[in-house]
Amino acid sequence: MIDASNYSTIETLKNGTRVRFRAIRADDKDRICEAFRNLEPESIYTRFFQHKKALTEAELEAITEVDFERVVALVVTIGEAENETIIAAARYTAFDTANNLRSAEVSFTVEEDYHGQGLASRLLGHLTRIGREKGVVRFEAHVLPKNKAMLSVFARSGLPMQKTSDDGMVHVTLSLVESAA
Repeated sequence: MIDASNYSTIETLKNGTRVRFRAIRADDKDRICEAFRNLEPESIYTRFFQHKKALTEAELEAITEVDFERVVALVVTIGEAENETIIAAARYTAFDTANNLRSAEVSFTVEEDYHGQGLASRLLGHLTRIGREKGVVRFEAHVLPKNKAMLSVFARSGLPMQKTSDDGMVHVTLSLVESAA
């Protein structure tokens, strides 16, 4: 059984950088603020669908104080202790559909210096393992059509995928149900 609230694993990126994938913590507020300040305006827009200069206190609380049942949030860090820096984050927020299937909306943020290192794909893999164990049968995401990198992550995930477009957004649905081979 995965304990999502204490999730932690160390992996090596394509460029050789060792990183930690771990559960977000309430004491990550300053690290999240720093990570947000390091993002380019375009990355902020593709994640939040609006331009923002900073996160509000309420947003910081919602980002860092999660229950690990309905909301599961992971970060990727480099460095240790007081030198730990967040370079990526992902989360899902689960909900029950009308037909009593557990779905979850997923979102990702990766600091630009670490694009192309497979972080979003790896985060999706970690969230998939946790979600499956918690009974989530599908992930959903709303993606801007110009966010080709994120659409590619979903397409290469190996999960059955459906896409629809409306209102200037691409709605992606990924099935987490493992088929009997």
